[in-house]
Amino acid sequence: MEGNIFNIQRYSIHDGPGIRTTVFLKGCGMRCFWCHNPESWAAAPQLQAFTEKCVGCLNCVGACPNKAHEVTDNGREFKRELCGGCGKCADVCRAEALVLIGKTVSVGEVVAEVNKDREFYEQSGGGVTFSGGEPLGQPLFLEALLRMSKAEGLHTAVDTAGDADWGVFASAAPFVDLWLYDIKVIDGAAHKKAAGADNAGIHENFKRLVGAGADIIVRVPVIPGLNDGEDDKKVLAAFLEEARFAGPVEYLPFHRLAKSKYDSLGMPYNIK
Repeated sequence: MEGNIFNIQRYSIHDGPGIRTTVFLKGCGMRCFWCHNPESWAAAPQLQAFTEKCVGCLNCVGACPNKAHEVTDNGREFKRELCGGCGKCADVCRAEALVLIGKTVSVGEVVAEVNKDREFYEQSGGGVTFSGGEPLGQPLFLEALLRMSKAEGLHTAVDTAGDADWGVFASAAPFVDLWLYDIKVIDGAAHKKAAGADNAGIHENFKRLVGAGADIIVRVPVIPGLNDGEDDKKVLAAFLEEARFAGPVEYLPFHRLAKSKYDSLGMPYNIK
């Protein structure tokens, strides 16, 4: 079984209990305007171009089969619309001005990498967290990762925005020790405008997980002007009470550190 990931982050201490390794799966159907990981949206590999790092070696020009890199009077130019995501230019970029984000890996490769820090998990009560993107967007790959992780005796967590069919949750649930469940904003219209997706199914999935007795931590990204008011907290509290959820709620601070990612991907940054 293979799937697409874009990062494996070791020594994570905010993605569940203890010291953890977080595996970031590529692909997400939501388009939150504040997203800190825009490189997670597309399921396929993407090229990041850091123009400020370019030393003008022009190795990329000869390496690209699609002629996405060319030399003009203004120097080297990158035509993103011609890029096929093969990464051949990144392979020859000695300054790391071109970086391919995303790769296809096997379940065994991922779990072997996670297992390198087993001693830290055992001493701290940690484990592995699968995040994204939306990890449930690759349901078969995620379930295979979870199965093998549990077979290895690892504590497992899934960080999700809940935007998936309930059947995907039900299949993964037997192998998930902890759900980190994002709840961004309760109002449906506001959620669709902010995140590009309806939240009725997200709320229903959450209620069903609670009803099934799952271990859940609710996580709320605090976005200025969207969900940071006192009334927003009261509405959230009412929703959690209705769902009969009595577990912890974590508020996650917004930051602007992702701006360079948007720039490198040629994407507009809409929360300056």
